[in-house]
Amino acid sequence: MSVNPVDRAGSVCPGRVPPYASRREFLRQSSLGFGWLAFAGMTAQAVSAREVQTQPHFSPRAKRIIFLFMDGGVSHVDTFDPKPELTRQTGQPAKWKPDVRSQAVSAGRKWLGSPWNFQQHGQSGLWVSDLFPHQAKVVDDLCVIRSLTGETPLHGAQSLLLHTGRSVAAAPSMGSWISYGLGRENEQLPGYVLLNNDWIPNGGFQNFASSFLPAVHQATLVRAKGVPVDNIVAADSSALQRAKLDFLNERDSDFARQQGASQEIESAIRNYETAARMQTLVPELCDVSGETAETLALYGVDRSISYDQLYALQCLRARRLVESGVRYVEITCPSTHLNNSPWDQHGELKLRHGENARITDQPVAALLIDLKRRGLLDDTLVVWAGEMGRTPHSSGTDGRDHHVSGYTIWMAGGGVRGGMTFGATDEMGMSAVENVLDIHDVHATILHLLGINHERLTFRFGGRDYRLTDVHGRVVNEILA
Repeated sequence: MSVNPVDRAGSVCPGRVPPYASRREFLRQSSLGFGWLAFAGMTAQAVSAREVQTQPHFSPRAKRIIFLFMDGGVSHVDTFDPKPELTRQTGQPAKWKPDVRSQAVSAGRKWLGSPWNFQQHGQSGLWVSDLFPHQAKVVDDLCVIRSLTGETPLHGAQSLLLHTGRSVAAAPSMGSWISYGLGRENEQLPGYVLLNNDWIPNGGFQNFASSFLPAVHQATLVRAKGVPVDNIVAADSSALQRAKLDFLNERDSDFARQQGASQEIESAIRNYETAARMQTLVPELCDVSGETAETLALYGVDRSISYDQLYALQCLRARRLVESGVRYVEITCPSTHLNNSPWDQHGELKLRHGENARITDQPVAALLIDLKRRGLLDDTLVVWAGEMGRTPHSSGTDGRDHHVSGYTIWMAGGGVRGGMTFGATDEMGMSAVENVLDIHDVHATILHLLGINHERLTFRFGGRDYRLTDVHGRVVNEILA
């Protein structure tokens, strides 16, 4: 190849590589680029090996996570935290100790008991309302945390806090941190997948972004309806896809030489290569037509896949993805009403919570059953959580508002004790009063179960070391098996 670099004085020096060229530029321009080709191949292999074989800080209990995000805030006093006294005082003026995290004032508000009955289930005797009859059958696998607290009763801020550890944007998602910390189990698949249900949660896609972490660790979006992944097509067009990748590689390499940003560009190239490998695997993993009739019935899915079955479809896909080596999978909820987040019922509580439960309850329980029978639940951590709870009081008669001074989430599998509750709220469900936790404690515990010391998982950015838990967080050892 003939090259005509410009020397230090500005004159053209035909046919030779300049002595001040970088080693990478020398490999790229000399010997027809074969040196660069070999270097690129060895680098890709080294990166793949590092991403796949990254070692945890200590022996992990879980290898992967499925996060079931209940966007909008499920009412804790209508699901897993029964409050008989609240029911007895329904309709009475609501009075409570002021809390800076509470959005509502007590004037004109009345206590509102649950319209659903609670019963004890399983050998553990955990309390579950009639809203979740299917989850009631798997309570012996659940660790129900009743004492979680947030920072502010605003959906966007709380959603970001739950996902990134910060209530403002521009921080890496928990899934991105885990992908960065542990790498990929399967180099043919992304480490972090978002199974979206045609609804953009509060906080937007900042919830799932890699921010200042390398872009390869951001979420790969898989839709419930239509084509699961953009620009991933059938393998019969692989020649065209290869040509596109080669063209992008060439353009990006030129840009990297000009800007001196080779590391960032190589990260982008790895993203393209990952997408190319996904070309053959993702459509196969998203296609559930090969599942048995018994498995489809377990999740509540039939061959037609109606709108009400899209969440069930994504739960089944989540099992297929983690079974194939995806490290972190998140599933969002579909919205049955356009004016609010799925679980955000300021009114029509009975109707809308009932709709959401009908769509999600059976698939969530089926996911646990399916993972367990396949021997995957022991090392797969399943987390069920909204960004907040809902007030035990109301300004009307059939709605609850935002609530972060005490609410409920649950975990299952992956080294967590099943059939137990942890923490408690007061008799009206207003405030956490026993074993009070915050999101940073949950994050620290999740990382611990994955074999990661949350204080050691850091990334240098803007002159300081960042971590998912910032300067907070403790491992909740009491819930570990």
